[in-house]
Amino acid sequence: MTRRCDSRSPGRSFRLLPLIAASTLALASTLALAASSVDELRSRWETITTATPSGQREQALESLASEADALVQASPNVSEPLVWQGIIQASLAKAKGGLGALDNAKAARRALERAVALDSSGLDGSAYVTLGALYDRAPGWPVAFGDDDVAEEMFEKALAIRPDGVDVNFYYAAYLADEGRDQEAKRHAELALQGPLRAGREASDQALKREAQSLLSDL
Repeated sequence: MTRRCDSRSPGRSFRLLPLIAASTLALASTLALAASSVDELRSRWETITTATPSGQREQALESLASEADALVQASPNVSEPLVWQGIIQASLAKAKGGLGALDNAKAARRALERAVALDSSGLDGSAYVTLGALYDRAPGWPVAFGDDDVAEEMFEKALAIRPDGVDVNFYYAAYLADEGRDQEAKRHAELALQGPLRAGREASDQALKREAQSLLSDL
């Protein structure tokens, strides 16, 4: 009797091993390149938002946003580039201000929502912090997507991931102050002042601490 060849034979499995190894190596290389490029984006964003004169920030952020877009296109299924794409677009919206910033705010929201769909922690809660600030500051329907309830939901998600974060506690405190919830705002502003500085984000966290101190003085 002729033996039927089993498609799951060891020989076939061995032939697949080089392909699997090559695919794994390619994925590792892609992730390593994305991580390196994300560090560069973060470092330049930090400099632009904390040390660049305000009149020059919009142009600098426009250039950085283009680089973030290219990185996302190169690594479309990696969460961190999307988070930074969203953060940079949100910063650009802030620099522009007014109705001219709406397209950037919407682009930031799309990027951040894609990021958390890929990784629910969203760069240790940073995606949710930025989403919360966007929903808090954007105009409501029909002009844009601003929504106070969704903003608070985003801040709460960020707090569940990183309860001592300088950024989440400051932006949540600012939201609460706008809502007239002064005692809660004071508590989160104080938590922002006590929060640890993040590696690579020391300058921006120090700037937020100064804003938290100013907010406390006004409450």
